[in-house]
Amino acid sequence: MKLSALVVAHNEETRLAACLEKLAFADEIVVVLDKCTDGSKAIAQRFTDRLVEGGWELEGPRRNTGIEACGGDWIVEVDADEHVTPELAAELRRLIESSPYAYHDIPVDNWVGRRLVRRGWGASFGKPAYPGLFRKAAKRWGNERVHPRLTLVGRKGPALASRIQHYVDRDISDMIRRFDAYSTARAKDLRDSGRIGSGPHNARRIVSRFWRCYVSRGGWREGGHGFLIAVFAALYPLVSYLKAKHDMGEQQ
Repeated sequence: MKLSALVVAHNEETRLAACLEKLAFADEIVVVLDKCTDGSKAIAQRFTDRLVEGGWELEGPRRNTGIEACGGDWIVEVDADEHVTPELAAELRRLIESSPYAYHDIPVDNWVGRRLVRRGWGASFGKPAYPGLFRKAAKRWGNERVHPRLTLVGRKGPALASRIQHYVDRDISDMIRRFDAYSTARAKDLRDSGRIGSGPHNARRIVSRFWRCYVSRGGWREGGHGFLIAVFAALYPLVSYLKAKHDMGEQQ
């Protein structure tokens, strides 16, 4: 079985090398360079000649382009701010030789600066796990700018035991900037769909989303970081809706 490692990058020169150097266990590394204007290409060329360059407006199509470029029987999809540990690499190699399934979840350790935050993620603001190991025909991304919908074909196997290390935010300020960027991209998706929803509906979701992240998913155990994650997850639909409504009003 051949394993492809796929990385999609946009101006990631400060962390791309640290990501790619940990993917040497794969049979090939495929890097998609999306509108890169920094040194990302030169860095990627140190690790692979399987480069796909272009410019994509939506996240889903650029990820699908990367999947199509992979030549492996199996693909492990890694973001530029993620690191595959030696334990995870060994487990990936073992699993693809025997798995009868179409895809497997990879658990995630999310880091905010030097703080490991395992609990409370979800609700469009983080991922505790994701279907990161899959057969080439098993996974397809939707046409959205942020958090594209996934179509998964075939049987899901058990999650891996080893965790990928995700350096999601450098600090709390970085977390705030990410919230702003995500909600802006989501607002554009809402406008494109023509169905932005209503203010009262999105306001009512605040309590349930906060409860899910902070209480049900154990965010309270992460102190202030868990509280902030729950707040951002709770406000995300309403802020996205308000941005979409404001921009639509300005265009009229």
